[in-house]
Amino acid sequence: MTHDAEREQDALGQPPARGLASFAVRLFLRTVGFFVLASIAAFGVGFLVFYAQVAALAPIDNPKADAIVALTGGYQRIDQAVQLLAQGAGRRLLISGVNPATSVRHIRSFTNSREEIFQCCVDIGYDARNTEGNASETVQWIRAHRYKTVILVTNNYHMPRSLAEIRRLDHDTEFMPYPVEKRLTLSDIAANPLMLRTLASEYVKYLLVVSRDYTGIVL
Repeated sequence: MTHDAEREQDALGQPPARGLASFAVRLFLRTVGFFVLASIAAFGVGFLVFYAQVAALAPIDNPKADAIVALTGGYQRIDQAVQLLAQGAGRRLLISGVNPATSVRHIRSFTNSREEIFQCCVDIGYDARNTEGNASETVQWIRAHRYKTVILVTNNYHMPRSLAEIRRLDHDTEFMPYPVEKRLTLSDIAANPLMLRTLASEYVKYLLVVSRDYTGIVL
């Protein structure tokens, strides 16, 4: 047998190590790529569903509850909550997450509210620093007053996460969402990329809250 024949026989009888390693690498990269693309697609579909739900939120007609809670993040939320209180939608109002440097007089002046309403029926919460803190502050206030039904006032894009945080701590109270509407049509978002970023950020935060509740893992 010639040397060339011997070399050919050896090549046929031994496993192609380099070929297997290259195949394994390609398979790994394809698998990772598939999961990355699938994750991106799932995120995109979930975001569209989240957007549709948020855009469809609308205030309740003639709401009526034991009390009202407004989560800070804009004076429009507080102004709307004070109007609901003045209309008799609830007996008392909590404004949660107020900056300690902001006085009651400043809030009353900015919302153009009557002093007697604030003196009798408005509580200011200064402890909350984020939505999770809003939930804790709100639930403590509800339990202290033994309320059973509460109107929750915040922006529409903030409502899903706010409800998820509060309902995680309080399964007994009935919460009635009263969204402060932010125009979220596709044309509005196209004209204001900042709103798209706000929605995407809120969606990610909402996913983290839901994931935490399902897995128990705090990120």
